[in-house]
Amino acid sequence: MNEKLQKVLARAGFGSRRELEEWIRAGRVKINGVVATIGDRVGKDDVLLVDGKKVNPGSAVAEMQRVLLYNKPEDEICTRKDPEGRPSVFDKLPKITHGRWVAIGRLDINTSGLLLFTTDGELANRLMHPSSNIDREYAVRVMGEVSDEVIRTLLKGVMIDDHLCRFTDIQFFAGEGANRWYHVVLMEGRNREVRKLWESQGIRVSRLKRVRYGPIFIPSKVKRGDFYELPREEMALLYRAVNLPMNTKPRKVAPVRR
Repeated sequence: MNEKLQKVLARAGFGSRRELEEWIRAGRVKINGVVATIGDRVGKDDVLLVDGKKVNPGSAVAEMQRVLLYNKPEDEICTRKDPEGRPSVFDKLPKITHGRWVAIGRLDINTSGLLLFTTDGELANRLMHPSSNIDREYAVRVMGEVSDEVIRTLLKGVMIDDHLCRFTDIQFFAGEGANRWYHVVLMEGRNREVRKLWESQGIRVSRLKRVRYGPIFIPSKVKRGDFYELPREEMALLYRAVNLPMNTKPRKVAPVRR
Protein backbone atom coordinates (compact mmCIF):
# COMPACT_ATOMS: atom_id res chain seq x y z
CA MET A 1 0.00 0.00 0.00
CA ASN A 2 1.42 3.35 -1.04
CA GLU A 3 1.55 6.19 1.48
CA LYS A 4 1.86 9.94 1.18
CA LEU A 5 5.48 10.97 0.78
CA GLN A 6 5.57 13.49 3.63
CA LYS A 7 3.99 10.94 6.00
CA VAL A 8 6.69 8.37 5.23
CA LEU A 9 9.45 10.93 5.72
CA ALA A 10 7.89 12.27 8.92
CA ARG A 11 7.66 8.78 10.37
CA ALA A 12 11.31 8.26 9.48
CA GLY A 13 12.22 11.22 11.67
CA PHE A 14 13.19 13.80 9.05
CA GLY A 15 10.86 16.45 10.45
CA SER A 16 7.23 17.43 10.84
CA ARG A 17 4.92 17.21 7.81
CA ARG A 18 4.95 21.00 7.46
CA GLU A 19 8.77 21.09 7.36
CA LEU A 20 8.88 18.22 4.87
CA GLU A 21 6.46 19.90 2.51
CA GLU A 22 9.00 22.73 2.27
CA TRP A 23 11.75 20.19 1.54
CA ILE A 24 9.65 18.68 -1.26
CA ARG A 25 8.92 22.10 -2.77
CA ALA A 26 12.65 22.87 -2.64
CA GLY A 27 13.43 19.78 -4.73
CA ARG A 28 15.34 17.96 -2.00
CA VAL A 29 13.37 14.72 -2.40
CA LYS A 30 13.37 12.31 -5.37
CA ILE A 31 11.29 9.20 -6.12
CA ASN A 32 12.80 6.77 -8.61
CA GLY A 33 15.11 9.49 -9.88
CA VAL A 34 12.36 12.08 -10.39
CA VAL A 35 12.02 15.21 -8.25
CA ALA A 36 9.01 14.67 -5.96
CA THR A 37 5.99 16.94 -5.68
CA ILE A 38 3.41 17.51 -2.96
CA GLY A 39 0.82 14.72 -3.10
CA ASP A 40 3.17 12.01 -4.35
CA ARG A 41 2.90 8.56 -2.80
CA VAL A 42 5.58 5.93 -2.29
CA GLY A 43 5.59 2.19 -1.79
CA LYS A 44 8.09 -0.27 -0.40
CA ASP A 45 9.64 -0.93 -3.82
CA ASP A 46 10.24 2.73 -4.72
CA VAL A 47 13.70 4.30 -4.58
CA LEU A 48 13.43 7.31 -2.28
CA LEU A 49 16.25 9.85 -1.97
CA VAL A 50 16.50 12.80 0.45
CA ASP A 51 19.38 15.17 -0.31
CA GLY A 52 20.89 12.35 -2.36
CA LYS A 53 20.74 9.79 0.45
CA LYS A 54 18.61 6.68 0.12
CA VAL A 55 15.65 6.13 2.43
CA ASN A 56 13.84 2.78 2.53
CA PRO A 57 10.07 3.49 2.59
CA GLY A 58 9.36 -0.03 3.82
CA SER A 59 11.87 -0.06 6.66
CA ALA A 60 10.79 -0.48 10.26
CA VAL A 61 11.28 3.21 11.03
CA ALA A 62 8.87 2.90 13.96
CA GLU A 63 11.78 1.36 15.85
CA MET A 64 13.11 4.92 16.13
CA GLN A 65 10.16 6.16 18.16
CA ARG A 66 11.71 8.25 20.91
CA VAL A 67 10.59 11.29 22.89
CA LEU A 68 12.66 13.74 24.93
CA LEU A 69 11.33 16.17 27.52
CA TYR A 70 13.38 19.37 27.85
CA ASN A 71 13.01 22.03 30.53
CA LYS A 72 13.66 25.09 28.41
CA PRO A 73 15.25 28.13 30.04
CA GLU A 74 14.37 31.63 28.97
CA ASP A 75 16.63 33.23 26.34
CA GLU A 76 16.81 30.09 24.15
CA ILE A 77 15.19 30.05 20.72
CA CYS A 78 13.30 27.10 19.19
CA THR A 79 14.87 27.23 15.72
CA ARG A 80 17.93 25.15 14.79
CA LYS A 81 20.03 28.11 13.64
CA ASP A 82 19.90 31.80 14.38
CA PRO A 83 21.63 34.58 12.38
CA GLU A 84 22.10 36.49 15.65
CA GLY A 85 23.93 33.58 17.26
CA ARG A 86 21.50 33.13 20.14
CA PRO A 87 21.50 29.74 21.92
CA SER A 88 19.04 27.19 20.55
CA VAL A 89 17.08 24.48 22.36
CA PHE A 90 18.63 22.03 19.87
CA ASP A 91 22.18 22.78 21.06
CA LYS A 92 21.97 20.54 24.15
CA LEU A 93 20.02 17.61 22.73
CA PRO A 94 21.81 14.24 22.39
CA LYS A 95 23.08 13.31 18.95
CA ILE A 96 21.25 10.54 17.09
CA THR A 97 22.49 8.40 14.19
CA HIS A 98 19.26 8.18 12.20
CA GLY A 99 16.67 10.91 11.66
CA ARG A 100 16.67 13.99 13.83
CA TRP A 101 14.86 15.53 16.78
CA VAL A 102 11.62 17.24 15.83
CA ALA A 103 10.21 19.86 18.21
CA ILE A 104 6.56 19.33 19.20
CA GLY A 105 5.43 22.94 19.13
CA ARG A 106 7.50 25.91 20.21
CA LEU A 107 7.99 28.33 23.07
CA ASP A 108 9.00 31.93 22.49
CA ILE A 109 12.37 33.14 23.69
CA ASN A 110 10.95 34.64 26.92
CA THR A 111 8.94 31.53 27.87
CA SER A 112 10.42 28.63 29.82
CA GLY A 113 9.28 25.14 30.67
CA LEU A 114 8.22 21.90 29.06
CA LEU A 115 9.24 21.30 25.46
CA LEU A 116 8.92 17.87 23.81
CA PHE A 117 11.08 16.47 21.01
CA THR A 118 10.58 13.26 19.07
CA THR A 119 12.20 11.26 16.27
CA ASP A 120 8.69 10.43 15.00
CA GLY A 121 7.54 13.27 12.76
CA GLU A 122 4.04 11.83 12.43
CA LEU A 123 3.63 11.91 16.23
CA ALA A 124 4.80 15.54 16.25
CA ASN A 125 2.38 16.43 13.47
CA ARG A 126 -0.64 14.95 15.24
CA LEU A 127 0.22 16.42 18.64
CA MET A 128 0.47 19.90 17.11
CA HIS A 129 -2.61 19.68 14.88
CA PRO A 130 -5.66 21.55 16.26
CA SER A 131 -7.98 18.64 15.40
CA SER A 132 -6.26 16.47 18.04
CA ASN A 133 -7.50 18.78 20.84
CA ILE A 134 -4.29 18.49 22.86
CA ASP A 135 -4.31 21.02 25.69
CA ARG A 136 -1.34 22.90 27.11
CA GLU A 137 -1.05 24.20 30.67
CA TYR A 138 1.02 27.22 31.70
CA ALA A 139 2.04 28.79 34.99
CA VAL A 140 1.84 32.55 34.51
CA ARG A 141 2.74 35.46 36.80
CA VAL A 142 0.70 38.53 36.01
CA MET A 143 0.84 42.14 37.14
CA GLY A 144 -2.48 43.92 37.32
CA GLU A 145 -5.96 43.61 38.80
CA VAL A 146 -7.57 40.29 37.87
CA SER A 147 -11.29 40.71 38.51
CA ASP A 148 -14.04 38.13 38.13
CA GLU A 149 -15.09 39.94 34.97
CA VAL A 150 -11.58 39.56 33.51
CA ILE A 151 -11.66 35.82 34.25
CA ARG A 152 -15.08 35.46 32.59
CA THR A 153 -13.89 37.36 29.51
CA LEU A 154 -10.76 35.24 29.13
CA LEU A 155 -12.81 32.05 29.42
CA LYS A 156 -15.45 33.28 26.97
CA GLY A 157 -12.88 34.40 24.40
CA VAL A 158 -11.24 37.44 22.83
CA MET A 159 -10.66 38.13 19.12
CA ILE A 160 -6.90 38.33 18.56
CA ASP A 161 -5.34 38.49 15.07
CA ASP A 162 -8.69 37.45 13.54
CA HIS A 163 -8.93 34.35 15.78
CA LEU A 164 -11.17 33.74 18.78
CA CYS A 165 -8.73 32.92 21.56
CA ARG A 166 -9.63 31.78 25.05
CA PHE A 167 -8.47 29.83 28.05
CA THR A 168 -10.39 26.64 28.79
CA ASP A 169 -9.44 26.88 32.46
CA ILE A 170 -7.98 29.51 34.82
CA GLN A 171 -6.97 28.69 38.38
CA PHE A 172 -5.42 31.01 40.96
CA PHE A 173 -2.18 29.48 42.21
CA ALA A 174 -0.31 31.82 44.56
CA GLY A 175 0.65 35.41 45.36
CA GLU A 176 -0.90 38.56 46.76
CA GLY A 177 -1.96 42.00 45.52
CA ALA A 178 -1.27 42.86 41.91
CA ASN A 179 1.46 40.22 41.43
CA ARG A 180 -0.11 36.77 41.29
CA TRP A 181 0.48 33.34 39.76
CA TYR A 182 -2.25 31.57 37.78
CA HIS A 183 -2.41 28.28 35.93
CA VAL A 184 -4.13 28.56 32.56
CA VAL A 185 -5.02 25.97 29.92
CA LEU A 186 -5.15 26.42 26.13
CA MET A 187 -6.31 24.03 23.42
CA GLU A 188 -4.05 25.63 20.81
CA GLY A 189 -0.66 27.23 21.08
CA ARG A 190 -0.64 30.16 18.69
CA ASN A 191 2.27 32.57 18.83
CA ARG A 192 2.34 34.44 22.17
CA GLU A 193 -1.33 33.57 22.75
CA VAL A 194 -1.11 33.42 26.55
CA ARG A 195 0.54 36.83 26.74
CA LYS A 196 -1.81 38.39 24.20
CA LEU A 197 -4.90 37.17 26.05
CA TRP A 198 -3.81 38.72 29.34
CA GLU A 199 -2.60 41.90 27.62
CA SER A 200 -6.01 42.28 25.96
CA GLN A 201 -7.33 42.95 29.47
CA GLY A 202 -4.61 45.45 30.37
CA ILE A 203 -2.65 42.91 32.42
CA ARG A 204 1.07 42.34 31.93
CA VAL A 205 2.70 38.91 32.02
CA SER A 206 6.01 38.99 33.90
CA ARG A 207 6.80 35.23 33.90
CA LEU A 208 5.50 32.37 31.79
CA LYS A 209 6.30 28.67 32.02
CA ARG A 210 4.69 25.70 30.31
CA VAL A 211 4.11 22.89 32.80
CA ARG A 212 2.09 20.37 30.78
CA TYR A 213 1.58 19.26 27.18
CA GLY A 214 -1.40 16.92 26.86
CA PRO A 215 -0.89 14.04 29.32
CA ILE A 216 2.77 14.88 30.06
CA PHE A 217 3.69 17.08 33.05
CA ILE A 218 7.15 18.51 33.64
CA PRO A 219 8.77 16.49 36.47
CA SER A 220 10.33 18.37 39.37
CA LYS A 221 13.51 16.29 38.95
CA VAL A 222 14.17 17.82 35.51
CA LYS A 223 15.90 21.09 36.28
CA ARG A 224 16.02 24.09 33.98
CA GLY A 225 18.27 23.39 30.98
CA ASP A 226 18.10 19.61 31.51
CA PHE A 227 16.30 16.89 29.57
CA TYR A 228 15.33 13.26 29.99
CA GLU A 229 14.05 10.56 27.69
CA LEU A 230 10.46 9.50 28.29
CA PRO A 231 10.09 5.82 29.20
CA ARG A 232 7.76 3.77 27.02
CA GLU A 233 4.83 3.97 29.41
CA GLU A 234 4.88 7.77 29.21
CA MET A 235 5.41 7.74 25.45
CA ALA A 236 2.36 5.49 25.17
CA LEU A 237 0.23 8.24 26.73
CA LEU A 238 1.14 10.57 23.86
CA TYR A 239 0.50 7.97 21.17
CA ARG A 240 -2.87 7.07 22.66
CA ALA A 241 -3.82 10.76 22.91
CA VAL A 242 -3.62 11.07 19.11
CA ASN A 243 -4.74 7.52 18.19
CA LEU A 244 -1.38 6.62 16.69
CA PRO A 245 0.01 3.07 16.90
CA MET A 246 3.21 2.63 18.84
CA ASN A 247 5.83 0.08 17.86
CA THR A 248 5.67 -2.97 20.12
CA LYS A 249 9.27 -4.01 19.48
CA PRO A 250 11.46 -0.94 19.99
CA ARG A 251 15.17 -1.05 19.51
CA LYS A 252 17.11 -0.95 22.74
CA VAL A 253 18.15 2.59 23.59
CA ALA A 254 19.71 3.57 26.90
CA PRO A 255 17.55 6.31 28.47
CA VAL A 256 19.14 9.73 28.14
CA ARG A 257 19.23 11.93 31.22
CA ARG A 258 21.11 15.06 32.08
